[in-house]
Amino acid sequence: MTAERINGKQIVAEIREQITKQVQDLVRNGIQPGLAVVLVGDDPASAVYVRNKEKSCAEVGIHSEVYRLPASTSQGELMELIGRLNRDANIHGILVQLPLPEHLNEEAVIDAISVDKDVDCFHPANVGNLMIGKPGMLPCTPSGVIEVLKRIGVGIEGNHAVVVGRSNIVGKPMAMLLLRENATVTVCHSRTPNMEEITKQADILVVAVGRAQIIEARHVKPGAVVIDVGMNRLDNGKLVGDVHYDSVAQVAGHITPVPGCVGPMTITMLLQNTLQAAQNMAPTPR
Repeated sequence: MTAERINGKQIVAEIREQITKQVQDLVRNGIQPGLAVVLVGDDPASAVYVRNKEKSCAEVGIHSEVYRLPASTSQGELMELIGRLNRDANIHGILVQLPLPEHLNEEAVIDAISVDKDVDCFHPANVGNLMIGKPGMLPCTPSGVIEVLKRIGVGIEGNHAVVVGRSNIVGKPMAMLLLRENATVTVCHSRTPNMEEITKQADILVVAVGRAQIIEARHVKPGAVVIDVGMNRLDNGKLVGDVHYDSVAQVAGHITPVPGCVGPMTITMLLQNTLQAAQNMAPTPR
C-alpha cells in the first residue's frame, strides 16, 4: 500500500481563487485589504518567508507593505512602528516576523499588536478566544491543517488525532482546533514515554517538532492521515519534514509532501485572516 500524496498546490489554488473574488468584492465597495509585515534583522529564512507573503498578497489583490528594519532596531522604535500601524486605517493585518533579535522582547511586541489586526493569532486575547471557542482569528498553520483535512474528505469528528509537538504556534492551537472539530486528541512531546505506542493509535497524525524525519513507518498506524508541519534542511541542502516520507508513505493512507503543502497553506490562511480582518473593520451599510 502506498499513501495518497495530498495535493497541497490544488487546495491552495482553490482557496486563493475564493479569496481573490472576495477581495475584489471589498475593493468594489471601496475597501482595499492591507497587510503590513515587519522584518527585523537579516535572518535568511525569515527573508524568504516575507518575500513569499509579499508575492502571495499580490496574487490575490491584497495591498502589502513590508518594513525591513536593521537588527539594531530598538524596542522603542519597533513599538512606535506597531503603534502607527495599529492607527493606520488602510492596514487591516499586522505581522511581525519571528524570531526577533535577542535584545527585543517578543512578548511585548505581540501584546502591542491590535487584537483586531493580529492575523497571526498570537495575541493572548485571540489565543483565549481560541481556547474557549469564541469566534475570532485562527492561527494560520493549524487552521490550514484543518482546511486540508476537510478538503480531502477526512472525517475529523470521532477520530483519534495525535499531535506531536506542543509549541504555542502550532502544537497547542492545533490540539484546540482538532478538539473543536470533535476529535479525541492526544498531545505528545519530548518528555512523552513510549511515544511510538501513542502515535500508532492515531487516525490523524500531525507532526510539528522541528526535527528532521523523526517519525518513521513504525510510528504510524496503517491507513492513517499524516500531516507533516516540519521544515528542516539536511546537511546536503535537501528540504525535508519531521516525517520520513518514503517509509511512512508505505504505511499511511494520506500524507503531505514537504515542501509543497502545509507551508503554502499557512500563507493562504494568513491571506484569509487579512481578508477577514478587512471585512470585520468594514463600515456596516446603513
